[in-house]
Amino acid sequence: MPEYKAPLRDIGFVVNEVLEAEKVFQTLPGYEEATTDLMDAIAAEGAKFCEEVLQPLNQVGDEEGCTWSEEGVTTPTGFKEAYRQYVENGWASLAADTEYGGQGMPNLLGIVNTEMVGSANWAWGMYPGLSHGAVKTIEEHGTPEQKEQYLTKLISGEWTGTMCLTESHCGSDLGLLRTKAEPNADGSYAITGQKIFISAGEHDMTDNIVHIVLARLPDAPEGTKGISLFIVPKVNVNEDGSLGDRNGVHCASIEHKMGIHGNATAVLNFDAAKGYLIGPENRGLNCMFTFMNTARVGTAAQGLSHMEQSFQGALVYAKDRLAMRSLTGPKNADGPADPIIVHPDVRKMLLTQKAFAEGSRAFLFYLAMLGDIVDKGTEEEAKNADDLMSLLTPIAKAFMTETGFEAANHGVQIFGGHGFISEWGMEQIVRDCRISMLYEGTTGIQALDLIGRKILGSGGKLLLNFTNMIDELCQANNDEADKPFTDVLNAKKDEWLGLSMQIGEAAMSNPDEAGSASVDYLMYSGYITLAYFWAKMAVIARQKIAEADGDTSFYEAKLMTAQFYFERLLPRTESLKTTMLAGADNLMQMPEEMFAF
Repeated sequence: MPEYKAPLRDIGFVVNEVLEAEKVFQTLPGYEEATTDLMDAIAAEGAKFCEEVLQPLNQVGDEEGCTWSEEGVTTPTGFKEAYRQYVENGWASLAADTEYGGQGMPNLLGIVNTEMVGSANWAWGMYPGLSHGAVKTIEEHGTPEQKEQYLTKLISGEWTGTMCLTESHCGSDLGLLRTKAEPNADGSYAITGQKIFISAGEHDMTDNIVHIVLARLPDAPEGTKGISLFIVPKVNVNEDGSLGDRNGVHCASIEHKMGIHGNATAVLNFDAAKGYLIGPENRGLNCMFTFMNTARVGTAAQGLSHMEQSFQGALVYAKDRLAMRSLTGPKNADGPADPIIVHPDVRKMLLTQKAFAEGSRAFLFYLAMLGDIVDKGTEEEAKNADDLMSLLTPIAKAFMTETGFEAANHGVQIFGGHGFISEWGMEQIVRDCRISMLYEGTTGIQALDLIGRKILGSGGKLLLNFTNMIDELCQANNDEADKPFTDVLNAKKDEWLGLSMQIGEAAMSNPDEAGSASVDYLMYSGYITLAYFWAKMAVIARQKIAEADGDTSFYEAKLMTAQFYFERLLPRTESLKTTMLAGADNLMQMPEEMFAF
């Protein structure tokens, strides 16, 4: 199994130099204590926990999996003890509201911790990870009584949370869901139905699990306009906050999955379980988007975690494994062969992993900091940040998970036949990360959201908010040394705007034109978005080298990786442009009956 080492130098580079987080947090009321020194210290402590406690359990969780019985679900050896340590050390409450026992640190620090936890042991990290969405949903939509009853123990980690959307007959099309909510005399509701694919839906790590459940009230409108949202605890909670009797929600089974074996993916039966309405009647899907958007950013972090994990494993192996000689002459003259890192194709795969991981880290951390501005900024700042998040969230979720899977597969390829063998741990990364492209709306769903709601639905306004940022970066950095990045990025930005208008015009006469272009358009958008962050990092690295400020080799590597990204990965947009403009006819003209075997 690859030994994980948290990339603290690069994390610090993004937080402190690219995002200049301390400067931003000094302008956000409540975050003034988030200084560079404090953030670095918190990241370093989190790294120790991830490296020393979580990473050794990663392969254990994969091999043992979870065990179901009538009494409940048992997690793999060491998981429960690691969770107890996680809670005792305060990691669960790091980026939560101080009013309910949180430490009040920014979302940015929370996502830094999420990356490290996920890289060390993604299956374990899902148990506390789902709680963040439950907390955000109750904070935003819950009554004062609901907040008092649930938030303190969710924030502390004493309880965990889940989201319960999917049913066997409906996945992303939630308008088809059948779970019912019947009013009780005491103001609560009896929730009846079955939910599937519930991550961390049952386990032995906490005394209670707070399920956030979508269900229909009697006489509710059909479709998505008739869905309400409910809090349904596994164990009922008394008025004084103590636990009462077991609620009518039970785990019928856990799924046998391709990966993430250490996390219990549950089938939950709700049998007149007592639930409590959160938010307005029939507006549940709107409220649930708070949870889903939190989860989408978290799933993007999964893509980053698996890029980093696979890169680290592949890099160590490539420096150690001997095979053949360099095409330009022996590099290990005293040995029987050269390490495989000398071979161009191996380097191409390693640099692809590195470029995706470091670019995605900047992208994801920026997205998290936008969340901080939404929470603490002025009304105008919050509105601008929220608009940017609306555009960038589907790109981050889909692009980072797709490229995360690519990076994981490169890791197996670099190991050769050994990559296919379980004991090395590289094939586990592939299995674990494959689900990320399905979670919280597949790549296709994210693509339709991007092109339909965010681009065409806003008349291009949301896109202009981001392309204006690209303009500012390019105009401010037009020195000859920066032009290989900023000139190319500026041209791609103009092309992006033109293509968006072209697809929008075609979709006006045939909506299938937008659907047929959507996934290619999202991936195209992702490559340009990452190019923005790589251009920004390249400018900073060049300046640091010129000033002889800091570790020159780090900045030189950053500059070389940026060059690789612009010359080897960004050109993928050319083929994506061709396919997205190929039109809908080649997809839609074949009659359904001709799809045969």
